[in-house]
Amino acid sequence: MTESAPAVTADPPQPHRPWKLHRKKLLSVETANMKPLVGLRNAIGVAAPLALGVALGNPIAGVAAGFGALQVSYSDSPGPYRQRARRMLTASVLCSFAVVAGGLAVRNPVAAGTLIVLWGFVAGLVVCLGETAENLGAISLVTLIIYAVQPLTGWQAIIGGLLALSGGMLQTSLALLSWPIQRYAPERRELSGLYLQLSNATITPASSESPPASQAFTAARQALAGLADDTSLQAEGYWSLLNQAERIRLTLLALRRLRKRLEREAGAQTAFQAVEEFLSASAVVLAGVGGAITRRASVSSSHQLLPQLETLAGQVRQEHARESVPFLAALENDARFLMDALTGQLCAAVRTTSEATPAQLEEFVTRDAARPWQARFLGGMAKLRANLTLQSSAFRHAIRLTLCLSLGEAIAHLLQNPRSYWLAMTIVLVLKQEFAATFSRGVHRIMGTILGLIFATSLFHFLPHGIGLEVLLVGVLVFILRWVGVGNYGVFTIAMSALVVILLAITGVPPTKVMLPRAEMTLLGGVIALATYLVWPTWERNQAPEMLARLLAAYREYFDALARARLDGRRANETELGHLRMAARLARSNMEASLERLRAEPGSNPDEISLLAALLANSHRFVRAIMAIEVISPEDAPARPEFRAFASDVSTTLDALVRFLRGVHSALHHRPDLREDHHRLVNSAESDVSRYALINEETDRMTNSLNTLTEQIESWLKLRQSHRYTPTA
Repeated sequence: MTESAPAVTADPPQPHRPWKLHRKKLLSVETANMKPLVGLRNAIGVAAPLALGVALGNPIAGVAAGFGALQVSYSDSPGPYRQRARRMLTASVLCSFAVVAGGLAVRNPVAAGTLIVLWGFVAGLVVCLGETAENLGAISLVTLIIYAVQPLTGWQAIIGGLLALSGGMLQTSLALLSWPIQRYAPERRELSGLYLQLSNATITPASSESPPASQAFTAARQALAGLADDTSLQAEGYWSLLNQAERIRLTLLALRRLRKRLEREAGAQTAFQAVEEFLSASAVVLAGVGGAITRRASVSSSHQLLPQLETLAGQVRQEHARESVPFLAALENDARFLMDALTGQLCAAVRTTSEATPAQLEEFVTRDAARPWQARFLGGMAKLRANLTLQSSAFRHAIRLTLCLSLGEAIAHLLQNPRSYWLAMTIVLVLKQEFAATFSRGVHRIMGTILGLIFATSLFHFLPHGIGLEVLLVGVLVFILRWVGVGNYGVFTIAMSALVVILLAITGVPPTKVMLPRAEMTLLGGVIALATYLVWPTWERNQAPEMLARLLAAYREYFDALARARLDGRRANETELGHLRMAARLARSNMEASLERLRAEPGSNPDEISLLAALLANSHRFVRAIMAIEVISPEDAPARPEFRAFASDVSTTLDALVRFLRGVHSALHHRPDLREDHHRLVNSAESDVSRYALINEETDRMTNSLNTLTEQIESWLKLRQSHRYTPTA
């Protein structure tokens, strides 16, 4: 019975604003009620088949169906209903197949062991496809391990598979029960969170952190992926809102940076004050849109603020007309342009939210997630093939898991322990790709099992006996592990240990015969998993250079697409940019996660971690500059001839850094002189101050960032080399 749970994240501390309390309330209402509701429906899904089986005089059949429902419940997590349905149906079929396969192989120990080992290799390898594939592989493998030791005939195995499938289908039905009533609730929730985060970012001072609302954009785009073939007016409106949010974020990023420049100029205080008030009002408009999307607030207050935005933009326009200093005039002109653009974008968002007006879908709705399932499957197979190398952490994890399961199966066969399958189960649930996750889960698993067994013993000692009470306890424990256990693996393990004892008691196995054998097998399985990881670890410190290389490669592709469009005198294709932004966000989130795992590894060098954190922060400055340039229209500021050389050398520098990180030590020997390129750019004959001031500053920021990145990467790799990290450890 697998024990995989999604991570819980919390909002970072935010500055105090009068309307901030309303924002926090809007964000917390859904999440506060989500976990207990999920826990309640999962508890019903598991307890109902048990109760039915008991009522019909066949508790074993009830346990089989309840077990299927329990396994599928781990795939029941918040998200769009279509994605949730696909995920849970896949889990139901896989678990049912594992029951049948395990039941048929049980009479041949060699066949059963071979099947478990091969299944384990596949389950270990598919972690490269993402969290969903990893969880499906784990729960199906655990199901196979359990049923590969059950004394079933062929027909009993098939019937058991059908019962597990029926339990999984019941759990899926409960999870989708509100789909007809709240068809777009998950999509609205993600869009609302996105606009609320943009609202907060509007008044938060610019920093060296990653661009605002990156995770919210990724979550919203993934949520709307299920609406690719939905042509309803509501779906079109949601895609329009996502498109507007992307444009709003780019404009906000540039306007916040311009506000900072205006603040430093003594003669621009009037324009600065207008921009400051404009951003504060925009924050309220965005918060209102966010609340209206989930239908928890009215968008009327946002609509009333739109004239104020136009008035503030008009003030800056007047200041620009009166300004005699060319540099200040250029700043005010850029500010006026960005304020006008943001006003139009906010008007479109308010109008779409309030009237549900159908908007034309942008070209990016034909994104990767909309491909036919055959294409997605073939793409997944290509990714699996690409990971069939010892340089892949997923492949090494698959081999590690295979070796552990082989050893565990051999030891279990020699020990002849009646609960020997707990040894292999513990290996599957403890052994992970990362050091910190493996050892944390190992300790929690062993301690949680012992505490759970003690808890179950206490329940049977102090509570009155009766199968009705046992069914009720099953429901209560499932509720706890799917509510509190989602965020605490220790609590999850305690509840799971007690739950298994009670499930076995319902089938007629006395608790006293379960507790000690299970404790022994859990302890032994945990020791095997931890020892194997110590013998052949996958250290995050050796994955970090590749993760950084992928990040810079994604930034290079994003910049190249934008530069090509600007040199051609056109706006970049939104479909292409949508894909490239998504890839850059994914690479950035992977790099940030890698840094966090590196912090948790024993023996990590604090100087290396600090330098890597500074390096990552500097990369954020670079991508912010790209995003700021994207806002500037090619018609308003056509590309100068010198920009071609600058763009080419930026791309060349990024490519050299990527190759240097991947071991090509000569890649940086002849890198371009970006500072000289920028000098020629800003001093070109066509560089009119009022027209190119913003581009000049952003390209200067890009130059500084890349030059600093080059020095930091060289220092970081020299520091790593001095510690003599092995490349495949």
